[in-house]
Amino acid sequence: MTEFMPDRQRTRYESLFEPTALGKVDLANRVALAPMTRVSATADGVPTDRIGSYYRVFADGGFALLITEGLYIDDQTSQGYFFQPGIANPTQAAAWQRIVEGVHTAGSRFFAQLMHAGSQSQGNPHSAATWGPSAVRPKGKQLAMYRGSGPFQIPEAMTAEQIRQVRAAFVTAARFARDAGFDGVEIHGANGYLLDEFLTDYMNNRTDSYGGDVTNRIRLAREVCQDVVAAVGADIAVGIRISQGKVSDNHHRWAGREDDASAIFTALSDTGIDYLHITEYRALAPAFIGDVKTLAELAKKYSRLPIIANGHLDDPRDAAEIIDSGAADVVALAKPALANRDWPHRVLRGEPLSPDLPADLFGPVANLKDWEVAVEFTDPEAGAVD
Repeated sequence: MTEFMPDRQRTRYESLFEPTALGKVDLANRVALAPMTRVSATADGVPTDRIGSYYRVFADGGFALLITEGLYIDDQTSQGYFFQPGIANPTQAAAWQRIVEGVHTAGSRFFAQLMHAGSQSQGNPHSAATWGPSAVRPKGKQLAMYRGSGPFQIPEAMTAEQIRQVRAAFVTAARFARDAGFDGVEIHGANGYLLDEFLTDYMNNRTDSYGGDVTNRIRLAREVCQDVVAAVGADIAVGIRISQGKVSDNHHRWAGREDDASAIFTALSDTGIDYLHITEYRALAPAFIGDVKTLAELAKKYSRLPIIANGHLDDPRDAAEIIDSGAADVVALAKPALANRDWPHRVLRGEPLSPDLPADLFGPVANLKDWEVAVEFTDPEAGAVD
């Protein structure tokens, strides 16, 4: 148990409980639930009552913002794994509407994370092939927690028409999310999924306007942000999640270091989005060896947007530190939230926090050891990979 003194230390964490906003969406405090894979939808990607109960618990526990697990955006190639929920059709969107209403009843805001898995798709029931910027196999191996095994497939190098299809799918999914009542959408541009693959130098060997220097490699993420802002930005908040590490390569860092960060965050901020969600293995660690700036600091410096920070902010002292430093405006918690589903209430009251994760985390995981191995090599903060 981590012990906290109820009165004397509470003032240290006051910044976590100040109100803020992401775009036009007001938040009662600075603590968000990070996106974490549940693998507990139906085979057709429809969210279940179990998923609804899962999110409602965190809303009741005081998290001002909940961000869904990655939701696949079309019925062709975007799904990442079996039993992943989608928001690709009216049936899926209607099921999310009931869940959104439950979260709102508890007083929390709710964002839908929109995801195309790209070449990190594992066992996609809709397609035998995967898509990527180039025909380059992701590093590492598929994960047992996703019913995957062996190396990832070598993806098909996407054509210009397939790129247009993906852009359109993000827009369609964003409209479904808006109509289902979500307060915002978060475009998944992190963790080695499709948009991040375009950004990643060794995954992208293209010679057209989507390949080459970092300005071209961020182009698809920038276009998707612009498309989604144009489609729903007047109605709901729009943001994007960005990382250096990925499911298949947690040690990856941008070769251009701060120059790349400047180009990436400036390009994204110019799209009209409302915030950036920065996820690193440790949010308070330097982004690059030999430097002192965190990736959240660089995102704030070059984007001037509100920043959500994610990555081992388990201790409220660390969570408050990154808020107090001005590098982030909101913290997103994964593993500590699973262990303490009322984390904000506990911290506010000065109550002990449990370090213990529940044995039945989600869906059909073979055993806790499988999940722990997956967490160690994948998600920066770790509830499961999103």
